[in-house]
Amino acid sequence: MGKKKNNRSTGVAAALATVTNDTSTIADTIVEEGQPAPTTQAQSDEGSTPASSNSLKRSSTHDAGENGDDGWHTIERGRAVKKHKKTPGPDSKRYPAIEFSNQARLQSKVNLSAFRDLILYLFADGPAPQWVSIKHRPEFRKIVVIMIPGLEEAMFKEGVDFATYNGSESDILANSGSPDSYYPRKLEKETLPAALKAFADLFPLLWPVKAPGDDKMGRLHSPLQTMLTAPLPKKQEGASKSDSKNFKDQRTRITEFLCTPEEMMENEYPVHPAMLPEGERRDSFKDKEGWVHTNVKDLKDGEVPEKDIQKGSITAGREVLAVDCEMCMTGEKEFSLTRVSLVSWDGETVLDELVKPDKEITDYVTRYSGITKEMLDPVTTTLGDIQKRLVEILHPRTILLGHSLDSDLKALQLAHPFVVDTSILFPHPRGPPLKSSLKYLAQKHLNREVQKGGGPTGGHDSIEDAKTTLDLVKKKCEKGKYWATGDTQGENLFKRLARAGKAYRATAGPDATGGLPIGKSSAAVDWNDATRSACNGATVVMSCKSDEEVEAGIIRAVKGDPDGLEVPGGGVDFVWARMRELEALQGWWNRNKLPPTAEATDGETDAAAAAADPSAGEPPLVVPVDGPLDGDVSPLEACLTTLSSRLQRIHAALPPCTALLVLSGTGDPREMSRLQSMQAQFKREYNTPGSKWDELSVQWTSVEDDLLKKALRVARAGVGFVGVK
Repeated sequence: MGKKKNNRSTGVAAALATVTNDTSTIADTIVEEGQPAPTTQAQSDEGSTPASSNSLKRSSTHDAGENGDDGWHTIERGRAVKKHKKTPGPDSKRYPAIEFSNQARLQSKVNLSAFRDLILYLFADGPAPQWVSIKHRPEFRKIVVIMIPGLEEAMFKEGVDFATYNGSESDILANSGSPDSYYPRKLEKETLPAALKAFADLFPLLWPVKAPGDDKMGRLHSPLQTMLTAPLPKKQEGASKSDSKNFKDQRTRITEFLCTPEEMMENEYPVHPAMLPEGERRDSFKDKEGWVHTNVKDLKDGEVPEKDIQKGSITAGREVLAVDCEMCMTGEKEFSLTRVSLVSWDGETVLDELVKPDKEITDYVTRYSGITKEMLDPVTTTLGDIQKRLVEILHPRTILLGHSLDSDLKALQLAHPFVVDTSILFPHPRGPPLKSSLKYLAQKHLNREVQKGGGPTGGHDSIEDAKTTLDLVKKKCEKGKYWATGDTQGENLFKRLARAGKAYRATAGPDATGGLPIGKSSAAVDWNDATRSACNGATVVMSCKSDEEVEAGIIRAVKGDPDGLEVPGGGVDFVWARMRELEALQGWWNRNKLPPTAEATDGETDAAAAAADPSAGEPPLVVPVDGPLDGDVSPLEACLTTLSSRLQRIHAALPPCTALLVLSGTGDPREMSRLQSMQAQFKREYNTPGSKWDELSVQWTSVEDDLLKKALRVARAGVGFVGVK
């Protein structure tokens, strides 16, 4: 045995000696993946030694193997370097997949936020999902997410009649809590309605999804904000806490806290022409009737030269004024200005005036506004008078402070480009669109009780509120940017992908082993002015007026523009889009609430504020249909048929290794909206001074409260689909 071993060793040594006679061949040696590479530091000299039957070299260092170039290394400076991989074919062992195992132990419905976290795991720094398994994550090239409100699980049942379809409330309430209500079910083409058979070709499973909300308070949260707001990584979240041992006060200028034009658009601030890009749109800008804007021609006009700023100055040479307004009701859901107060940086009152609305006041809301009929009867000051005074007071170097200042500016019908908003400066712990109240912020950060209603009329004091806002900003300037932000849990999803997006070896070369932070490009395709929502954080933003335009926008974002001027060549990495024709047809979207101008459009579905009959008074929705349909086909079935065709065309346009997610966002919110409107009416009447419970036009008891909870469960019952092209 020992003799045989020695003979074999001698043979191997001889073979190695033959190869190493010419050191130039060592650097070109090809070794199979997973085998140790030679450690010799010789430089490669490709092609200098011809291949022969006695050599370990292949005829060319870059010849493809049986599976293309997969599985081979070249030796560069003594280290194995992987060639860039081509996109794997459908039969490749490294083709990416998102799969669900029946062995998984689901305890409840998958939350809508889990789909957002799946995106973060595939493309950024998110944790691995527990509800699905991901195979070959580095091979995913793109992700496309389409939100389609109006889709319901009951639509995918066998034998459904869309002519009489009216949702699935009974099924949702009956099956609540059972595995059948939260386990995904297989999509079988032969059992699906004809209008939705295409879904079985695109997705393997239908996922019941739980929309965000608060069962205790009976509230449905925005699915749009949930999807487009990413939680901060724990290490970053902890580092920003004001009570951290490492936290140090850092005196900061107030100009560091100015709202950016993007933040102002996201929070629906009135548009000032200086915020618009130079050109025709700014030059042709006209205020809406009754509105005015301050005399600021360009944002640069507000800048103060460094030599003119006193050393250590927090105000940075700017004049700072805190503003607060009080309003009364002059119609159904209509408020008008009745008091305006301005306070300077040193706490002195600059302006405090009562204002007589042009319209008749229907409710003084004295409990909150502190305004009474006796106070306003002798007043002759109008909104126009206040606007003239404010335009004189506010100049390009004036910064306005306020809490939810957009509401005050809308009441004043005034636009100003330089604002600091404490509702944005001190974000809500659960993230947008929620905002902390001024009363809460004063208690938490100033140890002060405000808005106690202790005055002669029992309402708020606008001078007190303005000074409170001022003190919050002063303390923020003394403490620094990271003070009082430790509880925030949100970051724009598009910005997260751009900041922490990762590329892998399959797409970014050998240096990306384990993931290389390079940032991911993105596109948002939505109805109306998409720039006035969280979509504004995307690399490319497309505003649409129909689902047809949304479809075209998705395909364009995926493929890219030929010249690459707007959409990068080859398309973006991540696409988010929303189709809304089904939502409007179902009556889930109150299109009556859409403003007539492009300057103020809705950024998200406001299901909680929808009327009992959202489609009342609207023109009939014309849904484009692909191909001829029988005359007895219902509008809903026609809409679903067209929707399926759109998804098929989008799927066909996607490149290989693309994840496609389709989500409804919520369930049917109509009954919940009706009950919430009823509850709000009851609270308004009940809180009106002098009102009697038995004379209220609306009653709210435990019966209505139980009905609201049931309606909320229906509204939170969404659906989702996950597939890989």
